[in-house]
Amino acid sequence: MANRPLACAATSDVPSASEHRTEDGVGRLLIIDVVCAVATLGVWYVVFSAYNRRRGTEALRWVQSACAGKGRILEFHWLSSSRLHAKLHFPSRSFDNAQVTMKFRPRPFPVQWMMSRLHKQKETLTFEADLGGSPNLHLEVVRHRWCAHSRSVTARKRDERDWEIYEPGPVVLTTRTHWKEDSTSELNTLMTARQQDVLQVRFRPESPQFSATIALDALDDPRTAAGFLTTLRELASGASAHRQ
Repeated sequence: MANRPLACAATSDVPSASEHRTEDGVGRLLIIDVVCAVATLGVWYVVFSAYNRRRGTEALRWVQSACAGKGRILEFHWLSSSRLHAKLHFPSRSFDNAQVTMKFRPRPFPVQWMMSRLHKQKETLTFEADLGGSPNLHLEVVRHRWCAHSRSVTARKRDERDWEIYEPGPVVLTTRTHWKEDSTSELNTLMTARQQDVLQVRFRPESPQFSATIALDALDDPRTAAGFLTTLRELASGASAHRQ
């Protein structure tokens, strides 16, 4: 009789059937949540990959429209779900080994897509080509914009305030000991191309010798697209004066 309480105490540590059912239910819910999350991410990837591909097809039409019979697309392929590469051919010798790379927002990946929207990253098109002769300079032009206002000025006073706007000339940073203004033609062309939303232009002796990056949405308008190709040709002809 004295040993019975000990036996009862030992059996009380064994999990009951209801506790087993609770643990099994929690485990099944976790598995269901994981499966639903994976399925949601999979559907998200498929849907927005297809959306980027439609954007890519539309952008290729913009590029073909920009060529306006002066060039054509030879082939294209996707480097990733958000980067499209295409090779171009121009009958004239103004551009050799021409190619474009379009960078879209990484929509198939939710975190990267949100970060790109947070940083207001633009979808871009980068045109690269050789110029038929090697330029003897490294030149990179990057376009920047700054906006600012004083916090001490209220909205009403800010609207009524007369702002004086100054348009400075290009600022050149060079590693040359003696700088000669031998890039004036390229810089002047860039200054006249600001309405084209050119973001970056680069010249270098190595291939690709010339590259230019533009906001992709700027090519939506056919007239703007045609003007962009004209700008590229003017930049290329300007660089011809600095070939080796």
